Amino acid sequence: MSEVATNPAAALSPEDAQALAEATAKAMYARDNATQSLGIKIHEVRPGYARLSMLVRSDMLNGHSSCHGGFIFALADSAFAFSCNSRNQTTVASACNIEYLAPGAVNDVLTAEAIEQALAGRTGVYDITVSNQHGKRIALFRGKSYRIRGDVIAGLDATLLSRAPAAS
Repeated sequence: MSEVATNPAAALSPEDAQALAEATAKAMYARDNATQSLGIKIHEVRPGYARLSMLVRSDMLNGHSSCHGGFIFALADSAFAFSCNSRNQTTVASACNIEYLAPGAVNDVLTAEAIEQALAGRTGVYDITVSNQHGKRIALFRGKSYRIRGDVIAGLDATLLSRAPAAS
């Protein structure tokens, strides 16, 4: 089976693929109450890629006065979700793990950069690096994805996205 048969987005022009990634991220974010409630912001999405950030608030600190690992995991997991769903194909996590390298402090701005490492059939592998505003690596996260039925934006004709007039 060809890549186009298993991944229709593979047939898109680079412009259409980018427009699809952006539209998918916008639609997902609008429904993602967890990501929004943590104050996570999307800075960039591309097919198989996402970069998000989160300000570490005082209510995110653990008993050691550092950012609770669950919040760091949530930031990395959100970057993973936006990168692996960037082709408008509904994709979920099948496994993930994280290695904590350094603590996050209150008022740190943590950035998670998700990069697709492999995509074959219904599965993918993504590496996410979480760093603070000084470039210090805080965590390394690896996510494995599984594509299920459906699209993030049902009925979307991705070939029309890059030709649509910009919204004002």
